[in-house]
Amino acid sequence: MRDAGGVRIDLNADLGESFGAWTMGDDAALLDVVTSANVACGFHAGDPATLRATVAAAAERGVRVGAHPGYRDLAGFGRRFLDVAPADLTADVLYQLGALDAMCRAAGTRLHYVKPHGALYNAIVHHRAQADAVVAAVRAFDADLPLLGLPGSAVLVAAREAGLRGVAEAFADRAYAPDGTLVPRREPGAVIHDEAEVVERAVRLASDATVVAIDGSIVRVEAESLCVHGDTPGAARLAAAVADGLRSAGVRLAPFVP
Repeated sequence: MRDAGGVRIDLNADLGESFGAWTMGDDAALLDVVTSANVACGFHAGDPATLRATVAAAAERGVRVGAHPGYRDLAGFGRRFLDVAPADLTADVLYQLGALDAMCRAAGTRLHYVKPHGALYNAIVHHRAQADAVVAAVRAFDADLPLLGLPGSAVLVAAREAGLRGVAEAFADRAYAPDGTLVPRREPGAVIHDEAEVVERAVRLASDATVVAIDGSIVRVEAESLCVHGDTPGAARLAAAVADGLRSAGVRLAPFVP
């Protein structure tokens, strides 16, 4: 995204996804790099103590805290589509926003935005009923909260129609299909692990708003925020490399919310 200060972009990662004795990612190291943290809300991952500690650590570093609600699917890490009735999905998302908001208040910060997780995020690219359900939850909780989604997705259309701020997001470490959607994780090459390639894609997304799709075609992806997943091996090192690469290319890292 370009503004008076040149090219800038937000760098986000999914955090707070440990659960009990099961540790996921290196949240502390990632929080030293990212400008926004998508914090789990307990349905797909994250126990209360983990969420509270993650939010407190983000607040100490001035990192913006976003809610990362998902399907009620701990066993599947929220990566399985659930055919949830819209009213139930609205209630589930609203419940999760309230939980994370409590952790934010306790840490002396606030909830800054919402980014759905995993299968829910992918479903609401096209599933209008579930997209409307998510938007209804955000609007009921706080109509001033921005909602992150894939460019051109049903949820961003629904957000705009409901008077919410929709924020387009891109992914440095995920493969894209020619239509601008993400390649499903079950397919080979869906997650990109090569550091140099991820950095190159991040710089291109931030500077040119394009990405090379899995078939070699060029896809336009205009986004205000760039995601590096926090649950992949070496995520903190990869995020640091992306941040360094962006700055070296003249891209300023800054949150998309004040």
